Amino acid sequence: MKKFKSLLVASVLSLVVVPVFAQETADNKVVITGVRFAYPLVEKWIKDYTTANPKSQIVIETRTITDPQKYDLLIEAYDQDKEVKETREYLSVGRYALLPVANAKSAFAKEYVEKGLNEKTYKSVFFHDIYAEKDKSITTPFTIYTRLQKAGAPLTFAKYFGYEQQNIKGKAIAGADEHLIKALLKDETGISYTTPGLAYDLQSRKPIDGITVIPVDLDGNGRVSKEEKALENLDQVITSLENNKVKNVPIEYIHFSIDKHNSNPEAKKFLLWVAANADKDLHQFGYLKAEPKRLADEKEKLERFEAVK
Repeated sequence: MKKFKSLLVASVLSLVVVPVFAQETADNKVVITGVRFAYPLVEKWIKDYTTANPKSQIVIETRTITDPQKYDLLIEAYDQDKEVKETREYLSVGRYALLPVANAKSAFAKEYVEKGLNEKTYKSVFFHDIYAEKDKSITTPFTIYTRLQKAGAPLTFAKYFGYEQQNIKGKAIAGADEHLIKALLKDETGISYTTPGLAYDLQSRKPIDGITVIPVDLDGNGRVSKEEKALENLDQVITSLENNKVKNVPIEYIHFSIDKHNSNPEAKKFLLWVAANADKDLHQFGYLKAEPKRLADEKEKLERFEAVK
């Protein structure tokens, strides 16, 4: 009889404890998806946040569906349409640049690491613009690699030069931005565009083996100076892009967004933590800092949003 009572008590306790634990796990779980080149940075934030908040469970899932409702937070790399922006709150955590890159063994890399690209050459190479004056000096063979799917980097790259993503010429590669680098490394004629975080080794701060970062006319004076060719150190590149008004380098915000009807308190808490702590990690991962006023304004909106249960 005594043994039966003990089993009965244990059964009752299990009915009480398990649902509470399950509820706690559900309340503290945050699912994130979005642009994959930002995953290393976001993973660093998740690690630091969960160290301070061990009950939190934040996971990144590779996005396989178009419906954002499945996810608590989206990492986005381009400005959404007005209709979409009206349904979500945004936090602009930093900015990314897009740099021209080439297979280091290519004749194109050897020639243009010295000559660099100006606006006219950029358009002739990447867009073959029949309305722009063709740069007849381009005689070196090359093969452009670009993204197949709609994505932040190609949209930003094309928009900066006055085009649409579909106007980028060359071989369209399925997958993420890092797949462009993989394709480039296999083709000695290959050139493309990518973020500093993918073009450079984040530990050595030098371009990754097999890749040459092509210099561009940053001040728009029509030529590439010795200073503009100084691309061997990632920190130096970030400083130059961040402290000067540059041309011929597309730069766009990387941001988190959350549905205005999402009541997940942990997602809101994580966003505010990122707003307060993002700056210290941006340069390490190849990003430029956000404009302070924009970040402050969006943080204020999120604080009001967090108060809504």
